[in-house]
Amino acid sequence: MYSNLAELTSHPVFHYFAEISNIPRGSGNEKEISDYLFRFARDRNLEVVQDNTLNVIIKKPATAGYNSAPTVIIQGHMDMVCEKNKDTIHNFEKDPLQLRIVGDMLYATGTTLGADNGIAVAYALALLDSNDIPHPSLEVVITTEEETTMNGALDVDASHFEGKILINIDSEEDGKLLVSSAGGIRVRQILPIIWEPASNTEVTYCISIRGLKGGHSGISINKERGNSNKLLGRLLQDLTTEFPCSVQQISGGLKGNAIPREAEASVLIHLDDVQKIAEKIQQWDETFKNELQSSDPEVWIGFEKSDSSSTKVLSKETVRKAITSLLLIPHGVQGMNMGIEGLVESSTNLGVVTTTDTEMKFESEIRSSVKSMKYNMVTQAKVLAEMLGCELLIDADYPEWPYNPESKLKKLFEQTYNEKYNNEIEIIAVHAGIECGVFIDKIPGLDAVSIGPDMFAVHTPDEHLSIPSAINNWEYLVYTLKRMKDL
Repeated sequence: MYSNLAELTSHPVFHYFAEISNIPRGSGNEKEISDYLFRFARDRNLEVVQDNTLNVIIKKPATAGYNSAPTVIIQGHMDMVCEKNKDTIHNFEKDPLQLRIVGDMLYATGTTLGADNGIAVAYALALLDSNDIPHPSLEVVITTEEETTMNGALDVDASHFEGKILINIDSEEDGKLLVSSAGGIRVRQILPIIWEPASNTEVTYCISIRGLKGGHSGISINKERGNSNKLLGRLLQDLTTEFPCSVQQISGGLKGNAIPREAEASVLIHLDDVQKIAEKIQQWDETFKNELQSSDPEVWIGFEKSDSSSTKVLSKETVRKAITSLLLIPHGVQGMNMGIEGLVESSTNLGVVTTTDTEMKFESEIRSSVKSMKYNMVTQAKVLAEMLGCELLIDADYPEWPYNPESKLKKLFEQTYNEKYNNEIEIIAVHAGIECGVFIDKIPGLDAVSIGPDMFAVHTPDEHLSIPSAINNWEYLVYTLKRMKDL
């Protein structure tokens, strides 16, 4: 195998992966990578479009003998999630990723690797730069902001495409063919805050929920992991009912599409009640450890005196509405798919809670592979918001990717996998958003599949990519493109 980066980057895929790893490409910061892709196409006299959302579409004519084969759309996204370890000095706005090989895995040093979805970009560039790979006409589209809003894909002008076949390269499991995904939508309940003067006879304590595993709000939602926001709501309901305490702020979670791992509240309590509240919190600590012993055995509750002070606290009515929201905003699996064993059909995740001077915001990510169920959950959110006198903001709506059992492209990928590896590829669906749904919604009759190599710990500084798997998937893609005459 490859023992160092110099050897690895002699492979065309990893040559381009290393090149784009030198370019900042966090979501919302894609101008430089988009310009690079545009120049790449121009330098090779390929037809190219760069649109207002910085999506790049590059077209390459069919090789000899493939002019009658159907045009193929190759698709991935250029942006990456930018996370780093606390002790890592790295500026994602300008610094290149520091690639390193460990065994047969590729890592970045102290940061996310960006294999999600840099590997798709690298595959596409290697295809476009090749002179010896037989293929039909190619329409390569690399989108922006997939990791945040899917705005890039949602903004693509479908008139640019002739192809009715789409190969998405944004999957993360070798030997599996993705053929369906969920749609999603974001809802944010906005609670106006009324403030009251704080008592000068109370002291401030911070109550925190820690030690939860969290995870992707689609892929990990069926693992029954604890949601720090929901747990904090239960605890606060008990404390504010039993003790005359005030609340200054509530916050929890960082991203709407991640199950929140931590949450905290600042509360003002009487000195006479400190010991009793500490005992009550210890009881809740034991309760949560018991409830989550299998999914989150490391959960714990912090209770510490705070040095901060404030002249105001949330009004009792605001606290009531906030706690009601934490208790009643749904979280978790809302329905299972009865056609595919083990597949979540619908879910919702109360991912982020924030407090400002004027409002408290509760952000949820709703997902479903059934459009009507997705909007039913939105209706439920509207009803709850209206009951509590809150505004509800709705955005980031993207469509589902329905399973097509008659897909000719699926059958071709199954056949070519069997021919190449003498084995059956596993057909899967995921409870997460994939851009295939957006393109199927835009291009009537589009047939799509998604493939990709083995990736691990994506969206974390421990993200790593299997080098053999990446090469294996590249060869599988090239082999299948050669067989496109059969469609």
